[in-house]
Amino acid sequence: MNKAMQQSWATMPAAGERAANNTAQRSLKTLCRVLGASVVLACCASVGAAPSAQQILSASDAIRNPEQPFGVTSTLIEYRNGKQVETSTLAVYARADSQSGQFRNLIRFVAPQRDAGKLLLKNGNDLWLYDPSSKASIRISPQQRLLGQAANGDVVTVNLAVDYAASLLGEETIADGERQNRDTYLLKLNAKTPDVTYHRIDYWIDRNNNQPVKAKFYSSSDHLLKTTYYRRFQKQLGVSRPTETVIIDGLDPQWVTVLRSSDFAFRDVPESWLQRDFLPRFKAE
Repeated sequence: MNKAMQQSWATMPAAGERAANNTAQRSLKTLCRVLGASVVLACCASVGAAPSAQQILSASDAIRNPEQPFGVTSTLIEYRNGKQVETSTLAVYARADSQSGQFRNLIRFVAPQRDAGKLLLKNGNDLWLYDPSSKASIRISPQQRLLGQAANGDVVTVNLAVDYAASLLGEETIADGERQNRDTYLLKLNAKTPDVTYHRIDYWIDRNNNQPVKAKFYSSSDHLLKTTYYRRFQKQLGVSRPTETVIIDGLDPQWVTVLRSSDFAFRDVPESWLQRDFLPRFKAE
C-alpha cells in the first residue's frame, strides 16, 4: 500500500438488570471461547508440541467472529487510484449453526437507495438474493462481485476452519496493514468443497495473539484474486477484533475496497430469518 492511498483510508446499553446479566453472560462465554482456543495453543507450547495448523486457524476464527448470535454494520468503500468512487452499507445478522459450526447470515442492504431493502441469505453454502421490487429470490454465487473488489462471500460471516483444511508453511515476520512488524504463522488453506468463495488462501496469523494479519486469495486456476489486510483492532463484544479490512485487487493495486465494521451487538437472530421462504415477510427493526 502506498502512503497516499493509506491516508485515504483514512454496546448495546442494558435495559435493566436482566439485560445486563444476559450481556455479562454472553461476554463471559465469548471470552471463555477465545481463552479456550488460547489455552489449547498454550498447552501445546508447554508440552513442547507445536499447535496444529487447524488449531491455529480455529483460534483466529474466534478472534474474528463472536460465538453468540450478533449484528454488525458493514460499510464498503471502493477506491480507484486513491479516489473514492462508490459506497454501500449493509446490516449483517449472523448466527452459528449448532451442527456444522458454520455461520448462517441474513444481510440487509441499507444504502445506496437503489439497493435499500434487498436481502442476502446464506444458509449452509447456499446463497440467495431477494429483491423486493420483483418479490423474487435468486440463487447467486459467493464469488460474484458485490462492490469494488468485495465479493458476496467477503461480507458474510464464516468460520474458515469449517470450510478449509489448513497446513503450516512456516513462520514469517511481516508488516501489517498499519506498517507494524508482526511475528506470524503462515498457513495454506485448501477448500474442502468446491462451493466456497475461494479455492486456496495464504493466511498470516499473529503468533502471539492469533489475530488475522494478512491473506491472499486464489482462484481454482491458482491466480491471485486479491490481498487483504486486517487492521484497526478494537475491543468489540469482549475481544479485540479487526474493524477494518483492506482488500486490494490481485492485478491492479490501485483498485482498493475497504470494509469497515461498526455497531457490533449481541442480538437475537430468529430461525425464521434464516429461511428463504421468509424473505418476502422480513421487516427491518
